[in-house]
This record gives sequence, C-alpha cells and structure tokens, in this order.
Amino acid sequence: VIKCKAAVAWEAGKPLSLEEVEVAPPKAHEVRIKIVATAVCHTDAYTLSGADPEGCFPVILGHEGAGIVESVGEGVTKVKPGDTVIPLYIPQCGECKFCKNPKTNLCQKIRITQGKGVMPDGTSRFTCKGKQIYHFMGTSTFSEYTVVADISVAKIDGAAPLDKVCLLGCGISTGYGAAVNTAKVERGSTCAVFGLGGVGLAVVMGCKIAGASRIIGIDLNKDKYAKAKEFGATECISPQDFTKPIQEVLAEMTDGGVDYSFECIGNVGVMRAALEACHKGWGVSVIVGVAAAGQEISTRPFQLVTGRTWKGTAFGGWKSVDSVPKLVTEYMSKKIKVDEFVTHNLPFDKINEAFELMHTGK
Repeated sequence: VIKCKAAVAWEAGKPLSLEEVEVAPPKAHEVRIKIVATAVCHTDAYTLSGADPEGCFPVILGHEGAGIVESVGEGVTKVKPGDTVIPLYIPQCGECKFCKNPKTNLCQKIRITQGKGVMPDGTSRFTCKGKQIYHFMGTSTFSEYTVVADISVAKIDGAAPLDKVCLLGCGISTGYGAAVNTAKVERGSTCAVFGLGGVGLAVVMGCKIAGASRIIGIDLNKDKYAKAKEFGATECISPQDFTKPIQEVLAEMTDGGVDYSFECIGNVGVMRAALEACHKGWGVSVIVGVAAAGQEISTRPFQLVTGRTWKGTAFGGWKSVDSVPKLVTEYMSKKIKVDEFVTHNLPFDKINEAFELMHTGK
C-alpha cells in the first residue's frame, strides 16, 4: 500500500481537502500510476457541485492526468512499470461491440462500475481516515498515485512533457475530435463555435486544421477573443451586442447560416441556437458541452426536416487507446497546439485556486 497526498471531495459543494490517502496495489488487469501532472476541467466542478446524478462522495476527482506506471497487476501486458501513460476516462477494451464498431468510441466494458465510482471488481483502491473513497471517471487524477483498469490507459512517448500532454486526457482531444471526427469539417467551410473555453479553443483549432475558411467564435467574455484568434478564429462576437437572437445574427453574417456549429458550454438554450444557426439543407451542429442532469433540448422539427443534422460527441470520437498516443505524436511534431492551452501552473496544494481560476474564466 502506498501512502500519498490526494485532494478528497468529502461532500458536494465543499472545497477539496488535501489528505493523506492509502492507495492499494493493483489487482488483476489493473495499473497503478504515479500522477505527475493533472489539469482541472468543468466536468470535475460539475460533479463537485452536486449536480451530477452519478456523483458519489467521498471521492477523488480528476480525469485529465499524465504519469508513470508504478506497478501492474496480474495479466497486464500492454504497459509495464516505468512507462509514460495517460489515464483514459473512456477506455478501449477492443472486445465489446462498441469497440468493434468503427462508428463509435464509447467502450462499454466497465461503464457500469465506473459510473458507480468503483473498480471493475466492485471495490475501491482508495482509503482515507479509515473510510473507503470512491474513484471518479475511472481515473481519479487528483491523487499522487491512482489505480486504473488496464483498458483505461494509453502508453505515450516518454519524451512528452507531462504537464502539457495531460490535457490530451480530455479537453483538447474532445474539441479537436469534435471538429475532425464528428463533424468532419471540410476545407473552405464556415464554422461557428459557441463557448471559447479550453474545449471551444480546441474546436477552433480543429476547424482551422481541417481547412475551414471562416471560424466565428461566440462568447460573452470578450477577454477570450484574442486567444481564440491565435487559435484560428477569424472573428468573435458576443450575443449581448445584438438585439436579435444570435442564430439570426449568424444567418445574416453567413448568407443563410454556417456549415458547422459546435456548442461547447452545456447550455440547452445555446444548443438550440447552435442548431438553428446552421445552413438549411446541409448544416451540422455538434453538441460537445455537457448539460446538467434532467435538462432537455428543443427545436422545431422543421429545422431537421429542412436538412440540418444534430449530433453529439464524447471525447471527440477518438478510440482512446489507439488515438491518444497519436495525438501526443501530433503535438510533438507541432501539428496541434497544447502548450498554448495552459494559462497557469500551480503546486498540487493550490488545487482549489485552480478551480477558482476556472470559474472566473481566467
């Protein structure tokens, strides 16, 4: 058993608490990882807020991490101690009907136990002050050591800087893949990206790499516009600057609507606007943001009858074990940006400050 520091969420709505935890050794088909770097994501904050119906407490959150394999359980063949890895919140077992289908990346092998905050055998590897602590998204990267299923880990280039590539565990991969895999943005097309946080910027980057000629960023926070333009946005607008609905504004700006739109916020009203901002006959709108539990989307069916398509994406459609190492290689060869997404580097004990910076849009 390893004793180490972890940021424990004892209950919903409270700040994380830095504690000494015990991390049990990996069982069969499990991997214990020394986490070197982790990022914070709105999904962690969503669960911490208590709005997540799958949220269980006490829990160790975190799902954008990178580290080094410390030890492996029986039957593990794909990684060995010393390997550089990224934990995966969507695994890839290669055996279930989802993994065998090229149309999806949603491996279901451990979905049920992962959603309950436990390892595939139904138990936890974390204890603190004599209490069992739940796992989160199969990763729990807010701990100096974590244990994951062997199908939930991607071996990557050992030369990659872990404080950067940890972001490929969720946000950047999600946004980039939404553009290139889910929407399949075409050269010369016009795109609109709603929400210019980390995921939105990754969508902008994906649209640019795919050759879009016009990329319109939409955000209430104008402080984000300069960064969006660095990533490839051709113009940025705020819905607050117009008296008419933003979908009408976009239709006027683009002679009838955009070819592709992306909702990167998780707001069901914005999801509707994003769909309705698409061009009649061929416009495609992709939902990337995660809305709160129980919320529903609406539009007039005529929007779809007249040729618009509504799609969703999880982890950008990447089959995780196969794709994450390739994304790291694309970063190392400068095809995709990663460094530019990092705004702050903080020591682990300042993790609550990291959440504050995220909530204030900084």
